Amino acid sequence: MKIYYFLGIGGIGMSALARYFNGMGNKVYGYDRTCTELTLELEKEGMEITYNDDASTFPKGVDLVIYTPAIPQDNNILNYIKENNLPLEKRSQVLGEITLGKKCIAIAGTHGKTTCSTMIAHILQNSSVGCSAFLGGISKNFNSNYVINKNSEYVVVEADEFDRSFLQLTPNIAAITAIDADHLDIYGNKEELKKSFLEFANKTKEILFVKDQVELETKEGLQKYNYTIRGVDADYFAINIRNYKGSYYFDLRTPDKIYYDICLNYGGLHNIENAVLSITISLCCGVSEEEMRKAVELFSGVERRYDLRIKRDDFIYIDDYAHHPNEIKALIESLRDQYPGKKLTGVFQPHLFSRTKDFADEFAKELGKLDEVVLLDIYPAREEPIIGVTSKMLLHKIDKMDKYYCLKDGLCDLLEALYPEVLVTMGAGDISNLVPEIEERFKDE
Repeated sequence: MKIYYFLGIGGIGMSALARYFNGMGNKVYGYDRTCTELTLELEKEGMEITYNDDASTFPKGVDLVIYTPAIPQDNNILNYIKENNLPLEKRSQVLGEITLGKKCIAIAGTHGKTTCSTMIAHILQNSSVGCSAFLGGISKNFNSNYVINKNSEYVVVEADEFDRSFLQLTPNIAAITAIDADHLDIYGNKEELKKSFLEFANKTKEILFVKDQVELETKEGLQKYNYTIRGVDADYFAINIRNYKGSYYFDLRTPDKIYYDICLNYGGLHNIENAVLSITISLCCGVSEEEMRKAVELFSGVERRYDLRIKRDDFIYIDDYAHHPNEIKALIESLRDQYPGKKLTGVFQPHLFSRTKDFADEFAKELGKLDEVVLLDIYPAREEPIIGVTSKMLLHKIDKMDKYYCLKDGLCDLLEALYPEVLVTMGAGDISNLVPEIEERFKDE
């Protein structure tokens, strides 16, 4: 048995690793700034977590400290570890080491990677192939962000581009779902971001799947295929898409055959595209058509990804992680497609001052497509404020009358006054903490 310490254990990627080491019979300690539902789950599983940034809480005999780059450099525990020259590795390094010697399936991209990696893991695990998985969200089917299958050689991972983390991986099968300008605080510009994705693609050993709009000149000898939701020029694409009583039916066209009448009960038009990729990779791994069909129909999705919280004839509530303009665009298009004619009210918590500054005009354009928009204060995460960059600044850019700025503690009162028909909460910050309160307020109306 070894002793591991996780700095930032409450992060979604960190907690999956912590569960792995804990499940392998090791002792796991950790620190996080805030106590959440996820950290409480980790404690129930036997891990010891402190929420106090005090070096005196650091346990003795730790064999390895694993940290996330999101931990600020002035963190007292981090500095204690460095001063005492204790073994210290980034989460991405450790994930790369764990996946060596396995058949690694790595899903990268600025959007869609969590849903795709989770759907692939669900299909594989509900087949004779099986898999282990490290996911970037809580799967509703697994009720976890971590899956262990000691009898399978496959491991599915979400390949995160933040801080170039995904370059620690050497996948057998990889996918890139999108390369949109993001994390410019790390990369500086989109070209540098694209170079990093190209480097990731060229680390792939066998097969690379790329969204049809992504252009990458990859190394010779790599099998490369493209996919899309619609587009006859792609190798894999959906046709004959139908929406029937909240479920989607579509046919999947591949270079070899057409799979007719696949049923996806997980909402969102954009999730058909995610299903095209997930099914394609699963079939490449040896999943049978019958196993694939059953698994896709039973896929329940991921918490905070087109997450249907309340469904009544008079009121729909969906919570989503969307925090980039293109994610908001896809989300609103899906909602309009699934709930035509209904008034769409959106609550958005901007994530990061830098992202809000870089994409203010794009955010304003997409948020303006809502019937009513409510903005909460910017969630700073790891950043210090930027002068002039606020939610009120963003609100002024939205070209519509039905727009509101609101503090979190007044949100439910405002929403009640607006009488929403379809309500969506969006953002990657702590807006998720408001979901139970919104559910409680609207559940019996």
